[in-house]
Amino acid sequence: MKFLLLLSALGLCWAQYAPNTKPGRTSIVHLFEWRWADIAQECERYLGPKGFGGVQISPPNENVIINNPSRPWWERYQPISYKLCTRSGNEDEFRDMVTRCNNVGVHIYVDAVINHMCGNGVSPGTSSTCGSFFNPGSRDFPSVPFSAWDFNDGKCRTSSGDIENYNDAYQVRDCRLVGLLDLALEKDYVRSKVAEYMNHLIDIGVAGFRIDASKHMWPGDMKAILDKLQPLNTTWFPEGSKPFIYQEVIDLGGEPIKSSDYFDNGRVTEFKYGAKLGTVLRKWHGEKMAYLRNWGEGWGFMPSDRALVFVDNHDNQRGHGAGGSSILTFWDPRLYKMGVAFMLAHPYGFTRVMSSFRWPRYFVNGKDINDWVGPPNTNGVIKEVTINPDTTCGNDWVCEHRWRQIRNMVMFRNVVDGELFTNWWDNGSNQVAFGRGNKGFIIFNNDDWPLSSYLQTGLPAGTYCDVISGDKIGDKCTGIKIYVSADGKAHFSISNNAEDPFIAIHAESKL
Repeated sequence: MKFLLLLSALGLCWAQYAPNTKPGRTSIVHLFEWRWADIAQECERYLGPKGFGGVQISPPNENVIINNPSRPWWERYQPISYKLCTRSGNEDEFRDMVTRCNNVGVHIYVDAVINHMCGNGVSPGTSSTCGSFFNPGSRDFPSVPFSAWDFNDGKCRTSSGDIENYNDAYQVRDCRLVGLLDLALEKDYVRSKVAEYMNHLIDIGVAGFRIDASKHMWPGDMKAILDKLQPLNTTWFPEGSKPFIYQEVIDLGGEPIKSSDYFDNGRVTEFKYGAKLGTVLRKWHGEKMAYLRNWGEGWGFMPSDRALVFVDNHDNQRGHGAGGSSILTFWDPRLYKMGVAFMLAHPYGFTRVMSSFRWPRYFVNGKDINDWVGPPNTNGVIKEVTINPDTTCGNDWVCEHRWRQIRNMVMFRNVVDGELFTNWWDNGSNQVAFGRGNKGFIIFNNDDWPLSSYLQTGLPAGTYCDVISGDKIGDKCTGIKIYVSADGKAHFSISNNAEDPFIAIHAESKL
């Protein structure tokens, strides 16, 4: 009996680290600023069939409308209430999206903004996505309701009321982040209102939450909120399933607040991952791909079973929120595809793919002064995500998740899930290869000279389609063919001038 109780306790303890994806689906995609109607369609026509496990969506709750000079993407991170209406759609459209995505095995993960409400400098009124009244000056948000009692103004120790020193953990957690009104999450009333919002989303059928600005909340306050969350909707999830939790904590080292402070609550975003991988692939500071042999914990990252990893996110692809200029993005497509492929082939962490929109970059003194620009829109109304005949996206939606090289590496990760990291090879420089048990093998050439090597793949003998240069369609390859001999070896040849200087094969790409 004691053993059963222990197993039960362990199950509950581990629940919030499990992403709740369907078996055989191992990655999620962030469809940044997409409309709910477009996400529903994308789940049915693409994400489900292509093996994606879920979608991280932009915050679904009412936010302030900023017309200065035109609606920026970051207005989504300034809540007014917990009503479900934004530029992406209303509650009916949200429910329809969740239902349709769940029905094709693609789950929804909500970006939950629970640390704060809108900025203290926003004018009072009804300029919000549901038309709710609010008054930041008097801390009045009647649609929740929150009042002056529910904020940390009296607790913050700085003269400005904002965070002034990131080496003071009390400031970081009790003061305003860039003027955003900081909620008093130590109060049970505030915790209950936040949990009420999250439970409403769980009732509708979401699978989990990205907790925005987790670094700015005390871990104990967050735990008290998470303890109030109910199990997931049994229409789509096993009885007793807990929501997947992953917390945004920017920890590049050197500050008192650590990622590990938050491990008890769920997974944590590993910001060092994209920053370091970008440095290596750009070959800065003498870094080489050969050094990636012990990638993961060996590089000082958090334990794999606590990490959510990504090459870039909506913040740092714009130069915000950790990583600096090393971050790889769709603006550098050749290196970006290599970085995402490495992430998806390597066993470390739970992976999230980025899907972006273009904006008109304009640099002044090395800074993009258009980093605020919101999603493609007409008079503030988000544009539809249109699909071109070649399956790429129109209307300035980038849709990296639809790039053949990335989409096929999502499937690669599904195929090799649970297999060991094996058969590492490198040339001492920037040509590397590794396998995943007997299910997959990938090889990169990031050097300035050609690669030609005969390597042990660990795969059964046969002819395989390279899923980077093309697809396996029926009994044919539209790209390169790789022949694996009876001893598991194969010859690889990759030009240093190739558009995509890497090759990947897996069990399901075998003819």
